[in-house]
Amino acid sequence: MHTFIVIWLGQLVSTVGSYMTSFALTLWAWEITGSATALALVGFFSQLPRVFVILFSGVIVDCLNRKHLMILADAIAVLSSVFILILYFIHALQIWHLYLIGAINSSFGQMQQLAYTTSLTLLVPPQQYTRVSSMGSALNYGPAIFAPALAGSLYPVIGLGGVLLIDILTFFAAFATLIAVQIPQPIQKTMQKDDRICLKTICQDILFSFQYVFKQANLRMLLLFTSAFWMMHDLGEAIYVPMILARTDGSAAVLASASVAAGMGGVTGAVVVSVWGGTKRRIRGLLNGMIGAGISKTMFGLGRIPAVWVTAQTCSSLNFPLLSSSEDALWFANVTPEIQGRVFAASTLILQGCSAIATLIAELLADRVFEPMMQSNSQVADLFGPIVGTGAGAGIALLYILTSIGLLSVGISGYRIPQLWALEKTD
Repeated sequence: MHTFIVIWLGQLVSTVGSYMTSFALTLWAWEITGSATALALVGFFSQLPRVFVILFSGVIVDCLNRKHLMILADAIAVLSSVFILILYFIHALQIWHLYLIGAINSSFGQMQQLAYTTSLTLLVPPQQYTRVSSMGSALNYGPAIFAPALAGSLYPVIGLGGVLLIDILTFFAAFATLIAVQIPQPIQKTMQKDDRICLKTICQDILFSFQYVFKQANLRMLLLFTSAFWMMHDLGEAIYVPMILARTDGSAAVLASASVAAGMGGVTGAVVVSVWGGTKRRIRGLLNGMIGAGISKTMFGLGRIPAVWVTAQTCSSLNFPLLSSSEDALWFANVTPEIQGRVFAASTLILQGCSAIATLIAELLADRVFEPMMQSNSQVADLFGPIVGTGAGAGIALLYILTSIGLLSVGISGYRIPQLWALEKTD
């Protein structure tokens, strides 16, 4: 676990800076546009390139040095922040710059994430899979405790430029830890041949990864089932920030408090799973996490005041470390390390495609359908008005509630799908 923990600590520091920048850029984008669609497009253009990059990233990760790939991705992230900083200081930064930089940054970030994930099975023993995956969840939730509060308090004082400078400094922690450790590489036939073999066989490798998943009924069902859940989740996640900002007149403090609550819940859940090790049957942890998240997010959508949002967000985030670590452990246990890069890339491609579609349609539904509908004299407004209100953000809240009920439904349905439970037999 030593090498893993060193890498994990470096990424934790770097992620704090990245979260601060993301929060500050969200505030900046809302200030100049006031549009939910504009914010969603930042997420969409960050997701779209992943759909294409993931086709080749699996082969690249399986053929090249994974440590070098992670260092390269961090270098691109630093350059992206520097570029935004320069544009900001010369007063040339525009919203479309965030679309472009987000696309470039996420492309390399995709390879970094895949290189990191596929290295876990070579760094730790099988009994630690759920534990290290839950610690990975802490990388997402831990910085959410401090980063929004720091960014929210510093943004009015030092502005976007100051936050970006902090972000750039934190990347050195990631560089230092990656350079200091040795990351094992899988031994494969393709890695012993001329590197040109990887280029000649790239199409076959991509085809193999999809065939491997879809020819096995259990893995195919796991992929389709989790795709349904994450598509509903990402649809709701895309309208989460606009919903809070619309209902609080753009309050950075309320948005930060909700983000901190998410971080507190996520870190608590990650610590519990790290100590506990997760459920004996991982599929049970996956399904229970989905159900818990669906219930909590439904309550979040029904809320209209910060107290309800903070409580519901904390409860929601408690479920995701168990959910995600159980899902990862099922994949780790059913796919050998030598082909994990390609197979995980194939599954991620499906998930990213669903996420990109969800992100794009979410804001179109929010801005053009649900918001106008709930602020009109329609029968739908009369029916749901007593539940979500009819003012700004009410339509977005209604859409968010519907996506949350979808999460709950997916989780419950999993108890009736035998292929999911059969995954444990190969564990």
